[in-house]
Amino acid sequence: MSPRGPGFVTPDYWDEACKHLAKRDRVMRKLIPKLGEARLESRGDAFTTLARSIVGQQISVPAAQAVWERFAALFEGGSAVHVRPAGVLAADSAALRGAGLSARKIEYLRDLAGHFDGGTVHVRNWTSMDDESIIDELVAIRGIGRWTAEMFLIFHLMRPNVLPLDDLGLLKGISQHYFSGEPVSRNEAREVGDAWAPFRSVATWYLWRSLDPRVTY
Repeated sequence: MSPRGPGFVTPDYWDEACKHLAKRDRVMRKLIPKLGEARLESRGDAFTTLARSIVGQQISVPAAQAVWERFAALFEGGSAVHVRPAGVLAADSAALRGAGLSARKIEYLRDLAGHFDGGTVHVRNWTSMDDESIIDELVAIRGIGRWTAEMFLIFHLMRPNVLPLDDLGLLKGISQHYFSGEPVSRNEAREVGDAWAPFRSVATWYLWRSLDPRVTY
């Protein structure tokens, strides 16, 4: 991974992936040059990234940001870097509700904090674990399903070969660029994605960017 501005890192494999995809896929050959130097970026640590994903569930992006800022302000220091598992476990329920969190999201955040505080997620071992093993650890946490785990693999761990077949944006991108706008099934999307290996995350990211240039997580 390489630094790209304060607090950001980008994957070292990106240029190799772009060459590979452009050589093997006609759509990628056109899309990649259109999007210029933009590339996947990761920021923040594992706990805060997953906590933000829980806070943002089923609400708009602006609303999620507002709730997150109020939530982070509850902790000493008042920013995301100060949101730690032990602090979430000790936080007052009324204060969490006052920040705009539902009772269910509070339960989810505490379960997440408990997994990190108790060591049942093996963060230090993730670099040597395969994608499915990490997904298995993450979906054991309340409020985290497979889609969230796959987004975490792509945007935080920057794994190169994730194909999130439950993602509506991916399916829409495949429909638009490969099937002339016709709906696509998961099996059809998987067949398209198989040609992108071992850089399916990169191709997915370019399809997302083709629909919305502000893709982030």
